[in-house]
Amino acid sequence: MASATQISVSEYLQTTYRPDREYIDGEVLERNVGKWLHARVQWLLAGWFLQHESVWNVIGSTEQRIQISPTRIRVPDLVVLRPGPQPDVLVDPPLLIIEILSPDDSYSGLQERCQDYLAMGVQTVWIIDPKTRSGRMCLASEWLSAERLEVAGTPIYVDLAHLFSQIETPSGS
Repeated sequence: MASATQISVSEYLQTTYRPDREYIDGEVLERNVGKWLHARVQWLLAGWFLQHESVWNVIGSTEQRIQISPTRIRVPDLVVLRPGPQPDVLVDPPLLIIEILSPDDSYSGLQERCQDYLAMGVQTVWIIDPKTRSGRMCLASEWLSAERLEVAGTPIYVDLAHLFSQIETPSGS
């Protein structure tokens, strides 16, 4: 994450970045974009949630801008929401935010992003590390390592062993 540029939030919201960038307290920050494992896990998760949308009564998207506060806009890897019309930039806490670690992510950067999500009112954040094939879920302020990531009070889950088994093999195999 090399460059940071000072601009207003309205200028940020009117600008398209490829890949998209986050806006933190006046600075436009580059994000670590997925390398193969990151991108593959994101693809598999998006497919999993798409397959379960109607059963779980959810909708979701990848790399969706979320306004955490008046001066912070984050772009998590995946968001899961209740169905209904959504603004171009989410302002209400999603049901679930998923961050997939990239080799270039730092622990402190990840910690800051997760604190932003929790401060916004997001109840569940998952962090998935494709390199170590592990995952953690944050429920309120408690981080739990788990083989099966869940959203409390819902049927939503992901079995990490199953997810990681599909990295090199097509889903239908």
